Amino acid sequence: MEDSKDLLQHPRRNLGNRYRSQARKFAKLATMDESRFSDNIGWAEQSARQAILYDFTDEENWRCLADIKLILGDSAGLSAVLEDLFSILGRDPEQVEQLQNVDFLNFGLELLEAAFARDPLNPDVWWEKLNSPAGQIGTLNQFVERCKRLDFRDQRANIIFGRRIERIRDSGQIDLFIELARNLLAHRPQNHELWHELGRLYERLNKADEAWICYDHVQTLRAHSNVRDEYMSRLTDKMDGKDEQSWTKPPISKRDEFLSQMVALANRVSMPEIVDDVVEMDDTITNDDEKKLLRLLNQNDFSEAFFVARRLVAQGEDWAAEYLEQARLGLD
Repeated sequence: MEDSKDLLQHPRRNLGNRYRSQARKFAKLATMDESRFSDNIGWAEQSARQAILYDFTDEENWRCLADIKLILGDSAGLSAVLEDLFSILGRDPEQVEQLQNVDFLNFGLELLEAAFARDPLNPDVWWEKLNSPAGQIGTLNQFVERCKRLDFRDQRANIIFGRRIERIRDSGQIDLFIELARNLLAHRPQNHELWHELGRLYERLNKADEAWICYDHVQTLRAHSNVRDEYMSRLTDKMDGKDEQSWTKPPISKRDEFLSQMVALANRVSMPEIVDDVVEMDDTITNDDEKKLLRLLNQNDFSEAFFVARRLVAQGEDWAAEYLEQARLGLD
């Protein structure tokens, strides 16, 4: 079930193109045959939604659905399309503000194009514009500053920006990639693919402790994965027959330091929700760490709760495993 859910959140271009083509066909039929307008435009809208579901990284899929909303005269629907687009672009406050008091039937498509001009969904186009002499979408430093205030809890946003920071990594700016990757993981710690990528990078840098911690996260998030064990095997094979000292997994102090940094980062980017039904704290609970976990979970601040619980489990506090699972389920 987890793999099926992940597939739906990862771009599948062929299916996206197929449904978009089908949507445009039905939209054309709707304009040609008024007697069946309602049926055909309904199928067109449904197909356009499927196109975005299977490939949210293709701007044409968003344009297709927006065009159909315009044909329908659906101002609220067009507003919802833009709001969903801004969610995968990190819910930039400056963009979200543009949704206030807008005549979407007259300016919705213009607003959509403005969003794509500033934030191209294609990472190669984005990187080209970022490095263009005209500075069409700002500088790299401005992008880094934006990342500090954006919301990457949406899995699709994590994928979009994960691909962008891969371009930064490929340009040789490894330290900046690590900084931005950790920022994305602080928002969405269940992004096992980014943990894996970060682990591979640390492995290439010969930072065995950091690599093991990242692979350990992957194996914790995906019990059927054995990337941590495979890494241990690679280290063992590499050291067999040599005089080098055998490597052992990082001590608790090292894991605690790493996870404490992630807790601090998650706390900085956290957006606790104001809940109406406040759960009363059990007076019998005297452990401050457990009280903190309960407070974070009650506020739906699952990212920080995840790292706090992971740190406690790494320290040998087995009771925190239950809270770790609750935080993971909350993130999902």
